[in-house]
Amino acid sequence: MYAEITFWVCFGLVTYIYVGYLAGVLLLAPVMRRDVIKADVTPGISVVISAFNEEREIERTVVNKLSQDYPSDRLEVIVVSDGSTDRTDEIVRGLVDRSEGRLKLFRQEPRQGKTQALNMAMEHSSGEIVVFADANSIYSPKAIRSLVRSFADPSVGYVTGQIVYTNPTGSGVGAGTGSYMSYENMLRTCETRLGSIVGVDGGIDAIRRALYVPMRADQLPDFVLPLSVVEQGRRVVYEPDAVVYEPALSDAVNEFRMRVRVSLRAMWALYDKRILLNPMSGPLFAWQLMSHKVFRYGAFLPLFGLLLSNMLTMNQHPFYAWFLGVQVLAYTLAIMGHFLRHASWVVAKMLMPYYFLIVNAACALSFWKFLRGQKIVLWTPRVGA
Repeated sequence: MYAEITFWVCFGLVTYIYVGYLAGVLLLAPVMRRDVIKADVTPGISVVISAFNEEREIERTVVNKLSQDYPSDRLEVIVVSDGSTDRTDEIVRGLVDRSEGRLKLFRQEPRQGKTQALNMAMEHSSGEIVVFADANSIYSPKAIRSLVRSFADPSVGYVTGQIVYTNPTGSGVGAGTGSYMSYENMLRTCETRLGSIVGVDGGIDAIRRALYVPMRADQLPDFVLPLSVVEQGRRVVYEPDAVVYEPALSDAVNEFRMRVRVSLRAMWALYDKRILLNPMSGPLFAWQLMSHKVFRYGAFLPLFGLLLSNMLTMNQHPFYAWFLGVQVLAYTLAIMGHFLRHASWVVAKMLMPYYFLIVNAACALSFWKFLRGQKIVLWTPRVGA
């Protein structure tokens, strides 16, 4: 009996995490209808890039930002080299000489991590709006113009764009990343209409400079900053027309390590901003944060409970035997995905269980590290295909 109760509790939790919350947001969005007021405004912009040993990508990235379809006299780019030991600084200095004062280079020594680099850059920025870009990100020509349109709405304090992961190798990991982002972007579109989205992925984010709150070196900017904006009573919204292209990781080990790092830092961010989980501080956003982040990062627990309890109930009813077969098939496909991830003939959707397993395994390891009090400040930048 206890096994059956556990099965249905875990089944309900898993269903809610991946289907129920999305359904709830889809139903509420047309009712709330908090549209964003947009206009073609051109405030002063500071694009901030933190770079560590990015000699392969930095020139292309900086030129891409300086070439945006935006008034050149209202856009500056700030690069903080976080203790780089390759030619990153040399390359950026060459660009500074040709930038007519639109590009600045600062060096952070010794290396202290991306978050501290952003804190340093903010001290030297002059734009009313600050855009955070990754060192390997390429913006569409009108990305920044699209990004800042939402700041015409005074209730908006933070805007994130759409990441499009390129997958030139056709790997299963890259395909899974793209499928995951399609799901996330649908959620963010609906959450924007509720008021605020819960989290961003970085790479193409913008904040009102006046709302920036300096962070500790161990904090995750992509999570802490949006939550700080919500704490200050402003909205965090999604702008799908602001597009950034980044290479998806083609190697499962690199993807797993990246997911562990991001998940662990997000868990600490949730702990730091736990006041927002209190319904008294805002019931709607507390529900969103709990459902979209806390439950999602902890999904490995009911998933494991579902499999274990299903094994104990398989002889009690044909349904349990059938459902166990479905689970075994899904995990078998996930394991097979590891060996088929580089086969170009594999249909991307068939490899989704593989990526799903990577994400949840990373969350499980991150949670263990969180319980042990481990934090991450420095890491090797993600490398695409």
